[in-house]
Amino acid sequence: MPVVSLRFQFRQPFQVPAPAAYAWCTDFGPGDGALFPGDHRRSVRQVGPDTILLTDTTFPGGKPLRIHRLVRLDPDQKAWTSTHLDGPYRHSQYWYRVVPDGPRASHLEYTGLRVLTVPSTPTARGLERLRQMELRDDSGEWRERIAPALERDLGQ
Repeated sequence: MPVVSLRFQFRQPFQVPAPAAYAWCTDFGPGDGALFPGDHRRSVRQVGPDTILLTDTTFPGGKPLRIHRLVRLDPDQKAWTSTHLDGPYRHSQYWYRVVPDGPRASHLEYTGLRVLTVPSTPTARGLERLRQMELRDDSGEWRERIAPALERDLGQ
């Protein structure tokens, strides 16, 4: 089956200072699953000072699906990367950077490089449809779930 790579980017504004937003976004823990629908469990293992292994377990159709992600932190740049080591998006990478917008606001710069196995080689139009769908899904999660939780938790 063919493999396609989809690159997409978006910005997500936060009404919190950049250092606080970065700290919140990179404070990975078992409670992170509450941000997502359904039964979502997370374990976190510190591999090194700037490297974390996340193991997320969901239960689509009642069966466990475990996904391992390698996260690399870059606190100086208020940035981090996440690489899927397995699961449906195996080898996909995501780049995140929190940028200040003054003393009380910031935004996330997000770049996704999603790797998908597809049943047949898509046309250019089909590839663009897939890219738009992935962009809509990821940006929607940040807009509807993650950013509101961040601002609520940080009291903004």
